[in-house]
Amino acid sequence: MSTLHGRPAATREQGLFSLADVEPAALRKLVARSAELFHDRRAHDLPLRDRLVGVLFTRTSTRTRTAFQAGAVRLGGTPVCYGPHDLQLDTGESVGDTGRILGAMLDLLVARTAGPVRHLRELSGEGGLPVVNAMAAEEHPTQAVCDLATLTLAYGDLSGIRVLYLGEGNNTATALAHGLATVPAAHVTFVTPPGYGLPDGVLAAARRVARDTGAVLAETHCPAEAPDRVDVVYTTRWQTTGTSKADASWREVFRPFHVDEALMRRWPRASFLHDLPAHRGDEVAGAVLDGPRSLAWTQAAMKLPSAMAVLECVVRPTA
Repeated sequence: MSTLHGRPAATREQGLFSLADVEPAALRKLVARSAELFHDRRAHDLPLRDRLVGVLFTRTSTRTRTAFQAGAVRLGGTPVCYGPHDLQLDTGESVGDTGRILGAMLDLLVARTAGPVRHLRELSGEGGLPVVNAMAAEEHPTQAVCDLATLTLAYGDLSGIRVLYLGEGNNTATALAHGLATVPAAHVTFVTPPGYGLPDGVLAAARRVARDTGAVLAETHCPAEAPDRVDVVYTTRWQTTGTSKADASWREVFRPFHVDEALMRRWPRASFLHDLPAHRGDEVAGAVLDGPRSLAWTQAAMKLPSAMAVLECVVRPTA
């Protein structure tokens, strides 16, 4: 398994593409660094000084885009920002050729696209520059770094933590599975609507890592089968950014997965997480999202320090 900086050197890929690539010890270090920067955003020596950071977002973003642009500036770098139609990718230029050009001019690229992670790997490999996956179709790895750092603030040592995820098995859920698989003795249950579960192979890959950490990961499609002991309830909005659902009656399928006060009473000490944006009344009740057990707003604030930690680690892989 590769370190955070990239896969084996022969591929020339560098950066953060999937948490499945990251060694558990490296991920724990990254999470701890995120928490440290949460407490003190100036606890660094401007590691991006004199560096140009490309920020390419072809999908909407509030938290992640702002976090990486602001994080680059706070670390001494200069962002070079691209919108969804700014590059010749939009007119048919190949991913490889785009990577070569960006690699000749930039020091680092942060990218959110609707495409597969392999396109980000190609941008890095052809351009010879580190690339950070700020969300691709399959996975949102920097969100899981943020989530683990938020839980670390709230709980300290995460060993044995019990997490219940309710909702679609989307790219946030995939990253969460890979991330929590590295936590010793964690228990993670994904309760997903029928037909909207985790992608094939995700649980198997996470369980391979969990063999060494003692983590347990399970999936069910019935909310009534949620475990009796839960420390954290996590949900995401039902309409994943940049996607649509083929089934016109999908809301009826998702309705039993709504998180409200009645559901939260099953676990009176459990915290609540949401990666935002939220649609109150759909996946979560406003009383839960804005209630005393919600960590969602701390989680949102953690986006900046966790982005800073990722940027720092990518440019200093052995730091």
